[in-house]
Amino acid sequence: MAPPAGPRPGWSRRAQYGVFFSLIAAIIGMVIGVVLLALSIAAPKTFASLRGAGLDLVSPISGSLSQVNATVSGLASGAGSYWDAARQNSQLRAERDAMARQLIQARAILLENRELKAALQIRQQSKQPVATGRLVSSSFQSPRRFAILSVGSSDGVEVGMPVRSAGGLIGRVLDTGSIASRILLVSDRANIIPGRLLRGGQSIIVQGRGDGTVELRPLEVGKNPFRRGDVIITSGVGGLYPPGVPVARVARLQDDGAIGVPAADPGSTILALVERPYEPAAEEVVPVPDSMP
Repeated sequence: MAPPAGPRPGWSRRAQYGVFFSLIAAIIGMVIGVVLLALSIAAPKTFASLRGAGLDLVSPISGSLSQVNATVSGLASGAGSYWDAARQNSQLRAERDAMARQLIQARAILLENRELKAALQIRQQSKQPVATGRLVSSSFQSPRRFAILSVGSSDGVEVGMPVRSAGGLIGRVLDTGSIASRILLVSDRANIIPGRLLRGGQSIIVQGRGDGTVELRPLEVGKNPFRRGDVIITSGVGGLYPPGVPVARVARLQDDGAIGVPAADPGSTILALVERPYEPAAEEVVPVPDSMP
């Protein structure tokens, strides 16, 4: 019978020594355990000293491990707190943005409600109301000053009709479509309006300058009647524009007149009223107050 291919473990000296020393270590461990058990029973005070010595030996290691554990726990807790704070901060920013949008919408609604109330009052006071519409656009850069109103011929609007808002005179209808109209603004060079100085009643000519302002010239030659802040109203002379509508306010003085800003700003006006052209009666006299109200 042929011998096995390799040597058996039992024939290896290294394996035999390993088994022998393992057995010796196990026996020594058992003996130490028995001795310690006997000491704990026979001499508890001596065993207590040994336990104290072991405690002193293990305490620095345990303290170091405890500090490491506390550091790791602190880092984990700090990271968790950081991410939680970042998440809460993001939520707060989103809520703040939502509240800001709601506030803007509320202000827009409030402004529109004010415009609607003012337009309703004007319509009730107006003798010849035709239609009320929205100013959907107005020119700022062009030397010609126009605005688009969201009512047209289907609403009864015709060329030449005056247009006003709660703030004052806007202009007059220049072109009409079926559902929209083009308005020639007060500040256009082609728009000349007979007016009066509210403070004294002097006759004034108001003409647009094409840059968003108007030129104010008195009909009477002599002393400049204007003061900064004076209000110019329509006089009703020549028809078209009804009397008593604010046209402009004096912004700065010149040698023989003044420069004014329109009383109604088309850029901030939402609603405007179209009226029929004013036709004064032959005997009608337009009253003008002697002083500011």
